[in-house]
Amino acid sequence: MHDPRPPVSGCEPSGESPFKGKTGLPRVWNALHYSLAGLRAAYRYEDAFRQETWLAVVLIPLALLLPVGWLGKGLLVASVLLVLVVELLNSAVEAVVDRVSLENHRLAKRAKDIGSAAVLVTLLLVVVVWAGVLLEVL
Repeated sequence: MHDPRPPVSGCEPSGESPFKGKTGLPRVWNALHYSLAGLRAAYRYEDAFRQETWLAVVLIPLALLLPVGWLGKGLLVASVLLVLVVELLNSAVEAVVDRVSLENHRLAKRAKDIGSAAVLVTLLLVVVVWAGVLLEVL
């Protein structure tokens, strides 16, 4: 079937990965393997991700054991998982910046600093959410 829309410059199929054409279960299976490889790489090479993973290992079971409602438990767990998500994104940005160039450049520094700031804001969110939920219990 012919797509009547004009091609968007730089988005022609010829420049795409040959793996983009997979659909259905093969795509889901491949995506799962890529995701697990990403988690392994982050845990192996990123100290901050390892530390935050261990923090999650402690805080998530604690959140489930606290005498709070399901909404409170959900907020506690979600705030901790959000730290891991943002750290993964920050690590990806850092890896791409380092891949492009190891030279000191103001834009590379800016990208890395902004990623780090995102992690900091998320960690502060954990403190606020946990304090708020725990103050309701006490």
